[in-house]
Amino acid sequence: MIKNPNHPKKGSTIKVMPIKNEKDIKILKQILNPRDACLFTIGINTALRASDIVRIKTDQVVGIEPMADIDIKEKKAKKYKRVNLNESCVKAIDVYLETRESYSEWLFNNTQGGHLSVPYVSNMVKGWCKSLNLKGNYGSHTLRKTFGYMQRTKHNVGTPMLMVVFNHASERQTLDYLCVQSKEIRNIYGNII
Repeated sequence: MIKNPNHPKKGSTIKVMPIKNEKDIKILKQILNPRDACLFTIGINTALRASDIVRIKTDQVVGIEPMADIDIKEKKAKKYKRVNLNESCVKAIDVYLETRESYSEWLFNNTQGGHLSVPYVSNMVKGWCKSLNLKGNYGSHTLRKTFGYMQRTKHNVGTPMLMVVFNHASERQTLDYLCVQSKEIRNIYGNII
């Protein structure tokens, strides 16, 4: 087996980035097929991990109204989380379900009857970002990070609230997670006294 030279060393991690430009988000929503656009839209609007998005069951969302909630048992935390699906999510779900001939158990099913895998989703996100020539590391966590980044930079949601949404232990962890801390720290050094 040939070892990937870009693979991280054991114990290290690869940090993926959020999509920071609204224009890129809009373009992706337009060019993705209905399934991928639905997965992307849910990911950037709910802060769910890819492992939880792929486990959404079709019967949880058929006929759902905007801002209705669904309960999801988080794979990582092993706790139930209530998530509200906004109008953008509901529209994407409706468009996607219209393209399906029949409903399977999983909203994002694979060809074997199960749901999509997280590595598969990660490769999809990498491909989407590559198609837009975005520089940096991207993967399945990009969706969740994009949610947080946009909530903080576009909608001015405070770090303490995002801490709760992401179930982080500190504000520093949340800022680092969203890839905004270094920019803000740099701006502080630019202040003239």
